[in-house]
Amino acid sequence: MLTQSIGMCTDEPYTTSNLTVYSEHNKFGLKNNKDEIIVKAQYKKLIRLGNSAWIIQKKNKFGLIDCEGRYLVEPRYNHVERMFDKWVKLGNEKDYGLYDETGKILIPPMFSSIEPLFGHKFLTYRNYKYGIYSDTGEMLLDNEYDFIYMPTPTTMKIKYGDKWCEFEKVTNEELANLPNSTIKVKMNDESFKVSNMLINTGVGTGYSVVTATDYLLKIVSAISPAYEQTIDDLMLSQGAETVSIFMKLSWIPKFPFVYAKKYYNNLVTPNNGPLAEIRSDIKEQLK
Repeated sequence: MLTQSIGMCTDEPYTTSNLTVYSEHNKFGLKNNKDEIIVKAQYKKLIRLGNSAWIIQKKNKFGLIDCEGRYLVEPRYNHVERMFDKWVKLGNEKDYGLYDETGKILIPPMFSSIEPLFGHKFLTYRNYKYGIYSDTGEMLLDNEYDFIYMPTPTTMKIKYGDKWCEFEKVTNEELANLPNSTIKVKMNDESFKVSNMLINTGVGTGYSVVTATDYLLKIVSAISPAYEQTIDDLMLSQGAETVSIFMKLSWIPKFPFVYAKKYYNNLVTPNNGPLAEIRSDIKEQLK
């Protein structure tokens, strides 16, 4: 009898793989494999996150619940984006943060944007300055840099004031043999060395670290984020599959106006906008 009782009590814990989404009156909930309701159909969207959580949309706000319907993050955010299937970015205009499937905050909700980088790192943006966080929530570079991007998994380019630095990834063996005067940066289990540095870069300097291709990427970077931010505002922030949103077509009249605003904001951004180098060069020539 004791063995039987124990066997009856050892039910498998609920996960995203042993629960199914059901719908009722255009709302969504969760059922187990016995067709029993675990979470009532009360959400406009339910999106899997990892093995133990669900991104939810209640009215027009997004949050996070566990597999039994308990709130991990209250639904108070206008925008949501699942990253690498195991993290979720939630936020409004200036309070984006990154959460794991337990609701733990990995990147504090205080950034204007959070974007993935190579090596499971994240680029953060706040007050027109860039920084980098790891996927464990460790701040690798504080938000004090004018521009950061990784053209390849092994190179990183950083602008600080009037200096451009190019960093190259090195192995531990290479790191041990570098001269002490070499500038090094440690990020998680990765090490980078400065492979090039240029001071007072500008349109008339010919670009050593910042090549013509890089500068073209900067100009395009004002277009691409504007487009992506517009898509996020009008479509992906609705928490649905892109195809279903496209079919509704209600976003089309708003697109040019939202896009123009986003593009202008990116264009005039001080320090790192595509016109920043031109402005700096003109100032130097007027001195």
